[in-house]
Amino acid sequence: MLDLIRIFLVFAVILFLLRKKINIGLVMFIAASVLVVLYQMSISSIWKTCKSTVVNEVTIMLLLALSFIRILELILREHAVLTGMMNSFKALFKNRKIVTVSMPLLIGLMPSVGGAYFSAPMVAESTSDIAVSPEEKSFVNYWFRHPWEFILPLYPGILLASAISGVELYNFITVNLPYAAFMILTGFIFSMRGMKGTIKTESHFSKKGLWNFAPIMAVLVLVVAFRVQLYYALFGIILFLFLFYRYKAGAVLSALRHGFSFNIIILILGIMFFKETMESSGAVENLSRFFVDKGIPLLPILFLLPFLTGILTGITVGFVGSTFPLLVSIPGATSIGALSFAFASGFLGVLLSPVHICLILTKDYFKADLWGIYKIMLLPCLIIFCASLAIYLFTR
Repeated sequence: MLDLIRIFLVFAVILFLLRKKINIGLVMFIAASVLVVLYQMSISSIWKTCKSTVVNEVTIMLLLALSFIRILELILREHAVLTGMMNSFKALFKNRKIVTVSMPLLIGLMPSVGGAYFSAPMVAESTSDIAVSPEEKSFVNYWFRHPWEFILPLYPGILLASAISGVELYNFITVNLPYAAFMILTGFIFSMRGMKGTIKTESHFSKKGLWNFAPIMAVLVLVVAFRVQLYYALFGIILFLFLFYRYKAGAVLSALRHGFSFNIIILILGIMFFKETMESSGAVENLSRFFVDKGIPLLPILFLLPFLTGILTGITVGFVGSTFPLLVSIPGATSIGALSFAFASGFLGVLLSPVHICLILTKDYFKADLWGIYKIMLLPCLIIFCASLAIYLFTR
């Protein structure tokens, strides 16, 4: 029981600091320090924890992968690759619904903070000549941006979940595929009833325009089909793009500085230090024993811990980094079905979070009523939850 109180205090600190908009890496460092104090860890134990954090293969892999993702996003943005992808979609699919959802879907391929604000004007433009409520426009812009976070290895959430749990990334992607599919399907079912007909565009389709999709498709093919480690795949693609766009030494250094930013380094080290401290302090082992001895059912734990953390923080790496180190220590929670269910539960919390930056930006742009957006979102979220529960029960 004492361990439960200690962890509750640590989670309270995490949620409080995240609500204060403090860098999540720094938050996890502080949370780990609180653990050190609460468990009265010795100097030698703290030193071993720090050392294992820095030299850990997972730490290095995450740092390389997330830094390379930032570099790739910078290159694609600098050379208007995403704009080319959107123009190709407009020219290829004249259907208003497809064109409207393609904007957030394509922008959502890159995990840039506030990307919803970039796609919002395009959604507004494609619906400017028809009567659609601000809440429905907001739902389309917000909802269709996020299916990728279930399956795209460019997003840090699924990458971190795979690293912490030890489950191969391609396995996580495969099991999460139905959630992304249900998200797209429910988006069409529960919105855009008034978005009919074709849309006018000055763009002309050409096969050359399809090359804009090549970098991201190459990442997916290498990781999912050929099971190449993400950082190797990204490194190869970035190297090719540097040569293709004839980057000079100064531009390469600038891109590297952007990728290996201080915030990314602190993020990875903070999360991994928290994970290592949870284990070396004895918190993970003691809590795992507590859950088993008290006979607490696994299903509520898998749902409530990630969901509540997700809804309170609005950040995917927040619920993964703070709850997965504990979840993977519980007997029965290490199966791919259990972890996928926990990830889906946490991400549903993130989607419904009133502090989710994409939701805030979308609501403000369209001057929409927040509860009006929620009324459209609730049933699709429930359907995704039922799908994740069914997958968990089936794979168990």
